Amino acid sequence: MLAPDTDKARFNMVEQQIRPCEIIDERVLDAFKAIPREHFVDEGQQPLAFADTQLPLPNGEVMMTPLQEGYMLQALDVQPGDRVLEVGTGSGFVTACLLHLGGQVTSYEIDPELSARAGEKLAALGLNGARLVVGDIFEADLPEQSFDVIAITGSIPQACEKLERLLAPGGRLFQVKGEKPVMCATLITRTADGELLRKGLCETSLPPLQNAPKKEAFVF
Repeated sequence: MLAPDTDKARFNMVEQQIRPCEIIDERVLDAFKAIPREHFVDEGQQPLAFADTQLPLPNGEVMMTPLQEGYMLQALDVQPGDRVLEVGTGSGFVTACLLHLGGQVTSYEIDPELSARAGEKLAALGLNGARLVVGDIFEADLPEQSFDVIAITGSIPQACEKLERLLAPGGRLFQVKGEKPVMCATLITRTADGELLRKGLCETSLPPLQNAPKKEAFVF
């Protein structure tokens, strides 16, 4: 059984940090209540598991803040049976939330250590439904329009057509696009007739994905 202070910290994270910022999808909030976020943070970081801060992961990676995770999960509106692509397994916490929401999850992670670590964390909770792939998503050969949901957990400097082509009609893609100091969380949806619609959600910041396509330098 969880310690009372952990229960209180989780309650405060949901009710005082996430919900007041217009994360009001009860299914998303239930995921934060059900999945023990402290289980996925680095050893020694448990006291900060519910804080509004990015936490370090091995090899220079970071775990998104709870608010960033909440914005992403709410925007993606994952439904049971959705084919979900996660780009950047990271800690495995978002993977767990995507599974909790009913997604059929394929998660790519370029760092073998992070992927293995996340797999162990998920297995310890009995969450064995995700397909964890060690590899570079930008080199992956995946069929076009094969995912209903695409969750990108690192930033990309510019829109990536390769990832957008993976989005099925009716699908939703969440990305943080841009470079410091200006980045914007964006939701991309593909209509039934194939058109891509883009909606800016909020300003935020994430470390870039490894090997993400970079903007071409302007030459005078």
